[in-house]
Amino acid sequence: MSHHNENSIQHLYEGDQSKLYSGVMSHHSDVESTESKNQIKRIWKVFWVLLLITLVEVVLGMFFSHEMPKVLVAFLFLALTLLKAGYIVAIFMHLGDEVKNFIVTVMIPLVLFIWFIIAFLADGGFWLHMNQSFR
Repeated sequence: MSHHNENSIQHLYEGDQSKLYSGVMSHHSDVESTESKNQIKRIWKVFWVLLLITLVEVVLGMFFSHEMPKVLVAFLFLALTLLKAGYIVAIFMHLGDEVKNFIVTVMIPLVLFIWFIIAFLADGGFWLHMNQSFR
């Protein structure tokens, strides 16, 4: 395929954009290139890391969760889930490739939103307990 210039690329952005995502705009078409091999290695690394975390969760849930305190099990599952979610966000949403200021700009509202949810659940639990104790 010939090299694209600005005029030939513009028509891809107008109307049907499926050509943008079908490989027409691929910067490297040789699967054996170093760039392709590096990308394939990265995909396999992501697969193995996520598989390992998932296996730890499954083994923990199937074999060890009955003998451990519920609070510890809940903490471990929450930590593993957040680890997996953070890794997914860093890789698939490309947040790991961004500059530090952008990461902080995204993470601060996220942490505040999670705190907001926890605070409202705790407050709702308190009011539920208060309403049940006065009956």
